[in-house]
Amino acid sequence: MEKVFQALSSGIRRKILCYLSASSMTAGEIAARFAISKPSLSKHLSILENASLISSEKKGQYIHYSLIEDHLVNTLNSFVQDVCPVGRPIKKESQAKAQKNKEHKDL
Repeated sequence: MEKVFQALSSGIRRKILCYLSASSMTAGEIAARFAISKPSLSKHLSILENASLISSEKKGQYIHYSLIEDHLVNTLNSFVQDVCPVGRPIKKESQAKAQKNKEHKDL
């Protein structure tokens, strides 16, 4: 979770995630939207990939970057449930139900 929040601490990285929210993009397409050096962009992409917020796939001579939406949503949801007083009882109830279902399947 710490890597995700570190990655989200940068405005540039949050904008990159927004650009990737609808479709994949190459590094060149992303770079065209920012006034930063290629090494700096590469570092931002690396941080996002390290936090499992984006994935990269080589297609021909280009690397395409895509958002891993489920990881971001699950991380943020988990964080909110941990810090939100209303969410704690719900999370405990959900965990108890999951444990009960697991025990039932093991029988």
